[in-house]
Amino acid sequence: MSRLKELYKSEIVDALVKKFGYKNVMAVPKLDKIVINVGLGEAIRNPKVMDNAVSEVTAITGQKPIVTKAKRPISSFKLRKGMPIGCCVTLRRERMYEFFDRLVNIAMPRVRDFRGVSARSFDGRGNFTLGLKDQLIFPEIEYGKVDSTRGMNVTIVTTARTDEESKELLRLLGMPFAKN
Repeated sequence: MSRLKELYKSEIVDALVKKFGYKNVMAVPKLDKIVINVGLGEAIRNPKVMDNAVSEVTAITGQKPIVTKAKRPISSFKLRKGMPIGCCVTLRRERMYEFFDRLVNIAMPRVRDFRGVSARSFDGRGNFTLGLKDQLIFPEIEYGKVDSTRGMNVTIVTTARTDEESKELLRLLGMPFAKN
């Protein structure tokens, strides 16, 4: 069992119950899933880019992503319906906690001039989205094998009802929020 999951079961639940006054322990918010999405506009011209992106996301997450396809054609982008334009992976349970731990403790400190993540990236329902500019912050990616840098969106879905509850949960789990 991961260190974060053990920590959640003991100290974090107690802190959240104390702060928000939950009557039932099952009402305490927790991480539900983490979704990593990589959009690849250049895959229209070069299909080889998709293979590289899939292998990199697999190395980062430990799970093979699905290839997302265009839902409708856009002629100005020379995009036809059904063309691959990205990849997406949903992490749950142990892989989710392991990825979150690596993201917060290993990858984010490797970002140059890192001052924390913005606390304004909540969606109003307790979910948090974080945009990463390149995949090289993860130690699983070998710098010599990267053909181009790709950004990715990391969405952390929680069972919290409000952004305040979700922010406190993520803060207690170790998310480094910027001081405004």
